[in-house]
Amino acid sequence: MEEYKFQLNIKNILPSIIWKYSDQEIVDQGVRRYTYKQFFDRVSRIASGLTKIGVKPGDKVAVLDWDTVHYMESYFSVPMLGAVLHMVNIRYPPELIYYTMQHAEDRFVIIRDEFLPIIERSANLFNFVKGWVIYSDTNPDVKTILNPSYKYEDLLESSEPYDFPDLDENTTATLFYTSGTTGFPKGVSFTHRQIMLHSFANDMVGSGDPLNITNHDVCMSLVPMFHVHSWGYPYHTLLTGNKYVLPGRYEPKKLLELIKNEHVTYSPMVPSILYMILTHPEVQNYAPYLKGWKAITGGAALPKGLASLAKSFGVITTGGYGLSETCPVLTVSTFTKKVLELDENKKFEQAIKTGVPLPLVNLRVVDSNGKDVPWDNQTIGEIIVRSPWLTKGYYKDEEKTKELWKDGWLHTGDLAVIDEYGYVTIVDREKDAVKSGGEFIPSLLLESMISEIPGVGEVAIIGKSDPKWGERPIAFITIHGKITKEYVLDYLTKFVESGRILKWWIPDDIIILDNMPKTSTGKIDKKELRKKL
Repeated sequence: MEEYKFQLNIKNILPSIIWKYSDQEIVDQGVRRYTYKQFFDRVSRIASGLTKIGVKPGDKVAVLDWDTVHYMESYFSVPMLGAVLHMVNIRYPPELIYYTMQHAEDRFVIIRDEFLPIIERSANLFNFVKGWVIYSDTNPDVKTILNPSYKYEDLLESSEPYDFPDLDENTTATLFYTSGTTGFPKGVSFTHRQIMLHSFANDMVGSGDPLNITNHDVCMSLVPMFHVHSWGYPYHTLLTGNKYVLPGRYEPKKLLELIKNEHVTYSPMVPSILYMILTHPEVQNYAPYLKGWKAITGGAALPKGLASLAKSFGVITTGGYGLSETCPVLTVSTFTKKVLELDENKKFEQAIKTGVPLPLVNLRVVDSNGKDVPWDNQTIGEIIVRSPWLTKGYYKDEEKTKELWKDGWLHTGDLAVIDEYGYVTIVDREKDAVKSGGEFIPSLLLESMISEIPGVGEVAIIGKSDPKWGERPIAFITIHGKITKEYVLDYLTKFVESGRILKWWIPDDIIILDNMPKTSTGKIDKKELRKKL
C-alpha cells in the first residue's frame, strides 16, 4: 500500500486541535459561545450547505461581514472544501467593493444583513454571482431582493457534517485586495501550505519574550478579518489552543468591555486602534484590566509617545511588520539573547522597533546598488525578502508582479535601517519619503519623536514641494488640550539641542486637525493629507 502523503492543508490541523482543546471557547461579540468542538461541527455543516447550493472547488466565495463567528467559520469551511475565500474590504466605497468582487470573479457571497443595502442599490451589476448566503444577528427573517438567496443558519442546520477532501497543499485558499495607495486595489492570493507555515512561524515567535504567550492567554484580534487573514490569528491562535474573542464591529467602549469581561490578555492591531482605546474618555475605569495586556502592533510604525502612554497603563507593546503581499508577518520585536541582557529602558526601545525576522524569513536591507547596508542604524535601504509564504504575484496583473519580484526577491518598497543588534526599523515608505536637498528625512522617526511631546496625539509627516530643497516636511497632528504649533516647534528645537534630531528635519509647518483621516484598514491616510496641501 502506498504511504499517505500528508499535506500542509488547513483540514489537517483539526484532529490534533479537537483532541487537545475540544472544550476551549470561541466567543462571538460577548454574546454567543462555542467550544472548539462545536465550532468545527458548524464549520463542517456550513461547508456541506455551501456545496448543496452549488459551491465547487476553485469557486471564489466572498464574505462581507464584521469580525464574527460566521466570518471565522468561513476562514475554515470555504478553503477546506477546495474553494477560495475572498475577504472583501467592507470599508471600501461601493465602487471598489464592486470592482474587487467582479475582478475576483466571485461566484457566491456570504453577507451580513447590514451590508445588503450597499449591494442591493446596484443589484443588476452583480449578475456574475450565483448565490447569496445571508444572515442577521437580530432579524432571523431577514429578506433581500438578491436572488437566489439562502439563509446561513438554515443551510447549516439542515446539513450533515461534510467529508472534507484531501487537498493538495498548493491549492489556493484565500484571495483579498491590497488597500492600495495608488490606482486600483491589487489582488493577492495564498495557498493552504503558505497559511500553515505562516501560522507555525508565528506560534514559535509568540512564545518568546516579551510576549510569552501560552495556551492560558486569551486573544482578541483587532485586525479586521478582511485584512490579510487578520494577520493569521484565526488560524494560529487555534493551533495553540487559546480562547478566541471575536469583537464584531470595533467600538472602543465595547472593546474595553470585552477586555474586562473575557479577560483578554493579548491583541494584534494597528497603532491607531491602540490610540483609540487608550484615549477613550472612560479608559480609567478599565485601567486595572489593561495591566499586562499585550498589544502587538503593525501596519504602521508604533510611535514612542503611544508606546509610552501604553506603558503608563501597564500595557506591553511589541512592534511587528508585514505586507498584504506577505501573508503578512515578516518581523516581530521579540527579544534576542543580546537584547535580553540590556536594561529595561533599552529593551523598551527595542520592543517598539520593526523587529527581527521570523523563522524562514530571509530579509535584507539593500542600497540602490543592491548591496546590503551596514548594521549602523543610519544607512537607509529598501527591505527585500524571501519566505515560503509570500504571494506569487498580483492577481491578473503580470506587469506589477514583475515589479514586485524583481531579481527573485520580493521588493517591499519600505525603507529601513538596521541597528547593532540586528533590529530593523522602518523609516519610510518609498512613496511617502521626504527627500530634502537630496537627503532623506526619516518621516516615521520624526513622527515618533513628535508623538512624545506632551499634548500631541496622532502625527503624520507629509512632503511638500519646495523650489529650493525639492521637498520640505509638513507635520499634521491631533492634540489633547490647548497646545499651539509654536509650542510643538519649540519642543522640536529642544530635540535638536539634545542631538535627537537634525535641525533641517524640523517641519516647515505644523497643521492641527480635529481628526486624522484613516484608510480602510485603520492607518493614517496620507493621500487625504496631501490633498490638504
